[in-house]
Amino acid sequence: MKKFFMLIICAAFVNIFGACGAQKEVPQEMINDFVTLNSGFNMPRLGFGTWTLDDDTAEDCVYFALKVGYRLIDTARYYGNEVGVGRGIRRAIDDGIAKREEIFITSKIMPGNYNSPDATIDNSLKSLNLDYIDLMLIHQPGYNDEEVYRALERGVKAGKIRSIGISNYYTPRDFDRIKNIATIVPAVVQNENHIYYQNNELQAYVKKFGTVIESWYPFGGRGNTKKIFSNEIIQSLAKKYSKSPAQIILRWQIQAGYVAIPGSSNKNHIAENFNVFDFRLTADEMNLIRGLNKNRRFENW
Repeated sequence: MKKFFMLIICAAFVNIFGACGAQKEVPQEMINDFVTLNSGFNMPRLGFGTWTLDDDTAEDCVYFALKVGYRLIDTARYYGNEVGVGRGIRRAIDDGIAKREEIFITSKIMPGNYNSPDATIDNSLKSLNLDYIDLMLIHQPGYNDEEVYRALERGVKAGKIRSIGISNYYTPRDFDRIKNIATIVPAVVQNENHIYYQNNELQAYVKKFGTVIESWYPFGGRGNTKKIFSNEIIQSLAKKYSKSPAQIILRWQIQAGYVAIPGSSNKNHIAENFNVFDFRLTADEMNLIRGLNKNRRFENW
């Protein structure tokens, strides 16, 4: 069925398992919100990123994330952990935590694979041990990326991929270069996006085509998280709502129309980052955070 409607109401919200603590009940309103892509498929607005995790850590953390309630898992060929991600997903399915159709899996193709994109798609499916990938992205601009996009379109037609998009394309011109050769409009653009780099111009532009912006490094990334978490406005809102700075930022991302994929190997943080569906920022508070935009990226990918 092309459109699946995800209703994720967890019976128990786990702060930490085993040595990390006990279970807590999830409020009824704590539902993992989703956006309907221009491809017709539903994508959760909050997911779990696996960048820097090795296979064994990825397996454990993906399994834990799915048990907490996440249903969007992000990986890439470049990360070298698709096997571990796939094992974590399979364990969760086998244990009855989630059904395959409830889980949205993203992977990506890097420039090093741009000469063999069709084979790379097959290799990702094999590594993940999946029959299809929910979203496949060009990881970043590079040689032959337009032909890679055509390979992604072939993957959709072959039933190997459900939705396709691009990553690290930051301007309307960058987006148009791919869109103008496409028969399938990109469903997602995955970029660096955080309170200091909101790229509202691109978000407004691609919205006309039903394309969604997804945020990697929603906290600014390693070495920059402290700068963002210590912002006075974020600190004030965290105090008001009895939430962490991370939870305030993720709530802002969701309400601002982004999809966010925070990553961590710390189970405290994985659980905490999902606990953002029981409160809502006001319009004035959203505007305060919008006013923090400095158009400042921390990476140059």
